[in-house]
Amino acid sequence: MKRWTTWIGIVAVLALAACDVPTEVARPMPAAGTAAPPLAPEAAARAFVQVVRTVEPVAEAECRRLTVNTDCDFRIVVDDRPGQPVNAYQSRDETGRPVLTFTLALIADARNTDELAFVMGHEAAHHILGHLDRQQRNAMAGALVFGGLATLTGGGTGSVESAQRLGAVVGARSYSKEFELEADELGTLITLRAGYDALRGSEFFSRIPDPGNRFLGTHPPNAERADLVRRTVARARG
Repeated sequence: MKRWTTWIGIVAVLALAACDVPTEVARPMPAAGTAAPPLAPEAAARAFVQVVRTVEPVAEAECRRLTVNTDCDFRIVVDDRPGQPVNAYQSRDETGRPVLTFTLALIADARNTDELAFVMGHEAAHHILGHLDRQQRNAMAGALVFGGLATLTGGGTGSVESAQRLGAVVGARSYSKEFELEADELGTLITLRAGYDALRGSEFFSRIPDPGNRFLGTHPPNAERADLVRRTVARARG
């Protein structure tokens, strides 16, 4: 059974006092041309608590401002299962409440609060922009088209079902790159409005593998994403 902890749980896990959260995690800047190291465990936990406290209300306010009849009460949780990779994602629970999940590995990999804030803003933006529902509709449309074509060409039950599964995958991925860029843009604004440096936060693009511009890939090239963040920040600053 999956085990989940709320953001408060991460403080308990690392034995920190949540009432003593600094406004910024103090750490020396790296020398030119060198990558900043990950935060120490205690600093990472404090940074995460700080970011939840400051980004969550901004994300919820943006959600209420930009949507109608949408549940904007974000639940932010930590996936504390051993061995989980660096990851964060948006989902909904059984009641339809939006959930933003962070793995411990992602929190441990953070270089600063700005990176955590950017990731949180990005995942919140997926919900605000309705990407889960849009992806599901695309998957259904793809399944119908592929299944219909298989039926027209005389495919049997097994062939039609296989075509439907393939169509669902193709449909779900058809606009996934666009969804990521949309979430990057709105996530940048959420990050800025919460008081963080979105440019510094987006520097994690330089550490993750570059997916390139693959056909039906799920994410756009890192350089394209970083450029979008720069342009969004420039527009926001006027």
